[in-house]
Amino acid sequence: MIKKSPFSFWYRNGLTLFFLALFAITLAGQALTGWKENNNKIVEEGGKALAFASYLRSGHFISATFENFQSEFLQMGMYVLLTVGLRQIGSAESKSLTEQEEVDREPKPGPNAPSLVNKGGWWLKVYSNSLSLCFLLLFLISWILHFYGSWVDHNNQQLLKHKPAETFTGFLSEPTFWFETFQNWQSEFISIVSIVFLSIYLRQKGSPESKPVDAPHMETGK
Repeated sequence: MIKKSPFSFWYRNGLTLFFLALFAITLAGQALTGWKENNNKIVEEGGKALAFASYLRSGHFISATFENFQSEFLQMGMYVLLTVGLRQIGSAESKSLTEQEEVDREPKPGPNAPSLVNKGGWWLKVYSNSLSLCFLLLFLISWILHFYGSWVDHNNQQLLKHKPAETFTGFLSEPTFWFETFQNWQSEFISIVSIVFLSIYLRQKGSPESKPVDAPHMETGK
């Protein structure tokens, strides 16, 4: 029999729901401001402004949205995977330099274990790496959609300027797409450096991303 939680749905899922709400608000803001900004460019070039529904299917919106998604999924995927083997002395984001941790233990089947753990075999092997695999898949999908949106938007701009469109492969060699990609990637990598390094010396009481306030600077892990 499943024991009923004494906490409300909102309390149990507050962190996810809060950031989902922020995501929806900021995505709506991006869509509205991007629509107006893109229409200004189109009108300046002598084209016809897009309706909002049409803009949501445009290369400009697709590129801008998935340009950010792919860098975030790359960041999280690499962070999840690289923290398995790499260490940073004193960081709350690192595993211990010397001791085995709970996350390193071999999975054991049991009544409370996820069903794929109880199945064992290749199901267990995939499930044991499912978080990083999921981020990798989300990154690849987002990267492809970013490229597609950027390509479509570039060709729409070329059309407005009465210039020939780029082929799919031709655009891949252009600097535009790679500039958009690298400017996002570098910001994600420096954000990882920030949380890993700053958690050595700085604290936030009550946060699971921080060490206890009175912990020594060189104490590694939470």
